[in-house]
Amino acid sequence: MSRLIDAWYKLLNVLIVLTVVILIIPVMLQILSRFTGFIPRYIWTEEMARFFFIWMVMLGAMVAARDGTHFDVDVWPDLKPRANALLRLVSSLFMLLTAIVFLWWGVQFTSFGWYQTSEIADLPMWLIFIAWPLLGATWLLFIWQGWVRDVRVLKEEQAS
Repeated sequence: MSRLIDAWYKLLNVLIVLTVVILIIPVMLQILSRFTGFIPRYIWTEEMARFFFIWMVMLGAMVAARDGTHFDVDVWPDLKPRANALLRLVSSLFMLLTAIVFLWWGVQFTSFGWYQTSEIADLPMWLIFIAWPLLGATWLLFIWQGWVRDVRVLKEEQAS
């Protein structure tokens, strides 16, 4: 299971890079259309940029949760591994609640927009809305992986 989660994490990193690269294209076209007469003004560029930006943010939130940098506040000094593991377990409980909210209401949000299309590009809106439950499900996977790691640290400390 850990290999599958690691592969998902690597895929998310690749997708972030792709969304940033693809995001540059409509933004660049929009800028060029404003300042030159060579390129006609494309209205769809604003909508596409917004959609890729949403996905970029969601993918970044997924990766940051795995890296432990999304909900990270350094308040404590450097602690022993057991104390750090306990703090991570407690803080991940709050993240778990957030993940459940994103998953539960994200599914409802996606089902609400399942048959809607975007105004300009006529894209199905579920392609955008599905980012929310996917974020929640991915956070749940990464929280579980973190719990396994932290429980191992706690067990090793107790065995010592």
